[in-house]
Amino acid sequence: MTAMTLPTARERALTLWQTYPRELVAAGALTLVVAAGGSAWSTPTFGDISEQRAEHVAPAPPPLLVRNLAPTEATTINQKIALASGPNPAAAPFSAAKAGTPAHAQALECLTQAVYYEAGNESADGQRAVAQVVLNRVRHPAFPSTVCGVVYQGSTRTTGCQFTFTCDGSLMRGPNLVSWKRSREVAEAALGGAVFAPVGLATHYHANYVVPYWASTLAKNAVIGAHLFYRWAGNWGKPPAFTQKYAKQEASAAVLKSTALAAFATRPVKAPTVVEEEVAEVIPGAEAGKAEPGRVVIRFKLEQAREAVEKAVELQTPKPYVEKMAASDNLRWTLSGKGPETAPQTPLGKAPTTAPATPAGD
Repeated sequence: MTAMTLPTARERALTLWQTYPRELVAAGALTLVVAAGGSAWSTPTFGDISEQRAEHVAPAPPPLLVRNLAPTEATTINQKIALASGPNPAAAPFSAAKAGTPAHAQALECLTQAVYYEAGNESADGQRAVAQVVLNRVRHPAFPSTVCGVVYQGSTRTTGCQFTFTCDGSLMRGPNLVSWKRSREVAEAALGGAVFAPVGLATHYHANYVVPYWASTLAKNAVIGAHLFYRWAGNWGKPPAFTQKYAKQEASAAVLKSTALAAFATRPVKAPTVVEEEVAEVIPGAEAGKAEPGRVVIRFKLEQAREAVEKAVELQTPKPYVEKMAASDNLRWTLSGKGPETAPQTPLGKAPTTAPATPAGD
């Protein structure tokens, strides 16, 4: 659930209001309750939950729209969001399809992907926390009732996915086998009934260097590694709400992955960021390329770049282009079209010895 390239703040706010008017109004009232410290919740009855379902008020998963903040500022804001007071009950053990069945194999693949791409660099606890969120969603009526359905929710929509690795091109990156094995072990344990209690009934999380617009509307109930975890506020975040049964019929993880990558490939290239535009302007022959959120990709058009170098030499500029740009040796050699000028090399090892010639006639 990492940050994505987003429209302006005004457009984001308008989209939120048009899509979730009821949730935004409720969130305003809820924030006052959380700010006041709150008290231990009273467990709702199944009648309360049934009445809410009858009124079709199951909350829609909010899109990952983040505030336009520098990472350091976002980290400071996140630290100021207090952990929710009151109980933080652990989820019940997950009952998956039987090991060895096709459904179990697909669920294991999808959950492993989520753990690896979302928390591959996290500790074991950080990975277990992500796996728990996926399984918590499977049992909540606001989300799909399968593991692969939860992981790939929204992966083909231009409005955004729930787990950003499914729609930002991360799946094109082949996994590190050691890390993949570790992620698979975490996923297998979670599907086998292991529960990571510290995140409780969390259904949302985000990295600590971004601030989603929904952060203040949910109850922050855990901080594990670089991720902050949240549960629905009110009845929908309490145990009686987690009654959706696991469907035990999973879609093909391979097909979902291929479809997600195809959708990513057909999306329009994002507009260059200010940083990309500045680099492309300063470096002749450079252009901004498509990149994951938070990254900058600059590609060279070699012919154009070489012409710029030759022109700079012809004009006898005070400082050569490659010196002005502090170019690396590799870039110097590439732009000049010549190989490196190397100093004479001394052979490694001892020189071969030649046996003395045998006199003729011996």
